[in-house]
Amino acid sequence: MNLLHRLASDVHLMLRRPARMQYAALCYRIRRKTKSPEILLLTSRDTGRWIIPKGWPMQGKWAHEVAEREAYEEAGVKGKVQKAAIGSYVYQKRMDHGLKIPCKVQVHALEVDSLCKNFPEKGERKLEWVDCEEAARRVAEASLKELILGFGKRMAAAQPPEPAAPEA
Repeated sequence: MNLLHRLASDVHLMLRRPARMQYAALCYRIRRKTKSPEILLLTSRDTGRWIIPKGWPMQGKWAHEVAEREAYEEAGVKGKVQKAAIGSYVYQKRMDHGLKIPCKVQVHALEVDSLCKNFPEKGERKLEWVDCEEAARRVAEASLKELILGFGKRMAAAQPPEPAAPEA
């Protein structure tokens, strides 16, 4: 009976519409020298592919609060998260029993203020700061690549121009 129940559950998940929702944080910091953004990527625990922190909805928490919490739990970062999403992407989430389900991920920018020495998933993932172009190369999802590149362009456009060098 357990197998039959599991099959029914799997079929229900496969036929479910729309895609399941998750919330993510695009963690960034501005490099002092170049004034350009760096993105924090981390590896997934199961496949080791490069991702951004994300998680399932939490009762009593807004989407941006979930994104902020996942950034702390998975990467040990604290900072200011934007309430408004900067975009979304879709990917196939592999569940524990092997079934893949479509997930839509709403992404919130989080400007990192500090890195914690201890956090819940410390040692379970590799973390790396990279520029937007490298971040886009590393992630697998095409729509996440586009979101990262678009974010980088918007950040670059928002930076004040460098002061002109004095003429000699």
